[in-house]
Amino acid sequence: MSSADAPKLPTEIDEPTLVARLRAGDEAAYETFVRLHGGRMLSVARRFLGNDDEARDAVQDAMVSAFRSIDRFEGTAKISTWLHRIVVNAALMRLRRRKRRPEESLEDVLPRFRDDGHRVLADDEWRVSPAIAVEREEVQVLVRKAIEELPETYRNVLLLRDIEQLDTAEVSQLLGVTENAVKIRLHRARQALRAKLAPTMREL
Repeated sequence: MSSADAPKLPTEIDEPTLVARLRAGDEAAYETFVRLHGGRMLSVARRFLGNDDEARDAVQDAMVSAFRSIDRFEGTAKISTWLHRIVVNAALMRLRRRKRRPEESLEDVLPRFRDDGHRVLADDEWRVSPAIAVEREEVQVLVRKAIEELPETYRNVLLLRDIEQLDTAEVSQLLGVTENAVKIRLHRARQALRAKLAPTMREL
């Protein structure tokens, strides 16, 4: 029987049943697994890699890794959470294999301070709060673009902490740096992002 003729599993199948069938080598279970989780995994990979082809390759790597390690999935967390960690790892691995380019400095976009210690561009110059502004579609597009423009070192920390919602310890482990380094990079990345968006936010 070809894969096209193989019986389909319902998308509402419960996780323990799906995992059991995956472990048994059920072809229909693999198809359901990819159908349920592939799209979300691709979105995660795309955020880090910024390239559809590389993102698809990262998802394929992650799927292969997940299938090979499904016997070690303990079921203490949702399978989507487990997969999220795997695809983030796959994306970061691809970034590490890229030819490293010199990173631009953040200094030009970080907040500037006067001699008296006050910021040149203060937060209160924004007409609306960031929380309200990012609900607007046009601002979301600008935020994504501004994040993509950050140097990779800072972009990855910002994505992992603020977008993927991993805690500091997890980010530290994934990137192989100290927790203090994660905190410093995150603070600088947030400052740079805010400065990049300040002209737009003041016009809202």
